[in-house]
Amino acid sequence: MAEPLFGRLALIGIGLIGSSIAHAARQNGLVKEIVVQTRSQKTLDRARELGLGNAYTLDPAEAADGADLVIACVPVGASEQVAKAIGPVLKPGAIVSDVGSVKTSVVKQMGNYLPADVHFVPAHPIAGTEHSGPDAGFAELFQSRWCILTPPEGTDPKAVEKLAAFWRGIGANVEVMSAEHHDLVLAITSHIPHLIAYNIVGTAADMEESVRAEVIKFSASGFRDFTRIAASDPTMWRDIFLHNKDAVLEMLGRFTEDLTALQRAIRRGDGNTLFDLFTRTRAIRRGIVEMGQDTSEADFGRRHGTGTPAGE
Repeated sequence: MAEPLFGRLALIGIGLIGSSIAHAARQNGLVKEIVVQTRSQKTLDRARELGLGNAYTLDPAEAADGADLVIACVPVGASEQVAKAIGPVLKPGAIVSDVGSVKTSVVKQMGNYLPADVHFVPAHPIAGTEHSGPDAGFAELFQSRWCILTPPEGTDPKAVEKLAAFWRGIGANVEVMSAEHHDLVLAITSHIPHLIAYNIVGTAADMEESVRAEVIKFSASGFRDFTRIAASDPTMWRDIFLHNKDAVLEMLGRFTEDLTALQRAIRRGDGNTLFDLFTRTRAIRRGIVEMGQDTSEADFGRRHGTGTPAGE
């Protein structure tokens, strides 16, 4: 069996992503030991019951002390607090990373509190479900999904490649780009769709009780998929929108302009404009399928009755 990439892995936060990393890292023999940290004693006890780590603590500094790889699996808004806590105890040569959906803000929040002799390589695994907590994790979460690394300028390429090897080892495809570019791309591929989903489901929730009951009863696939997205962790998504404000507002402006044009076409009975748009958007869907970013299984591979996705 190959030598593990890292001796000690410290997971700061043990929700869906953190617990999935723990399962996958152990299953693939990528680390010798895992230290689990979380703020809640109840969550920590549950992580221990699930056997997610070799050691458990409520103190992020204790978890990071002596770690070769530290991954902050916390909402974006908590990144600075984590960096302040772990910075003084990090050993020289350690790699510090995260899993946040916004990168420019994370670089700003954490960079100033990490010592110069460690390697800071922010990351974003584009994988998840609407479920949260240590029980939600599973080793296959990252299989054939993308993990984007956004190392600041001047980061040691060897450290970047070592972290890339870790993510490839747990099944992900790896891409490297700037934090600013990441935030712009994710604003349209992830953040705006979530904002739209929250808004549509919120509109349904505000309707009269009788209508709301029928909306739920007769939910078609479109609305049903929106509710799945809108069930995502509210703390995480609050922080994403607050910390990727500029990119989200830019893309939201473009979306609003396009929506206005669509509204005008419907009002005017402009069937050609509608047909052309719907034809172009089908090509995007085909591209997603061809690149393996979807599954041929019905309803995104979800196992009905368990609430657990098969591969997302």
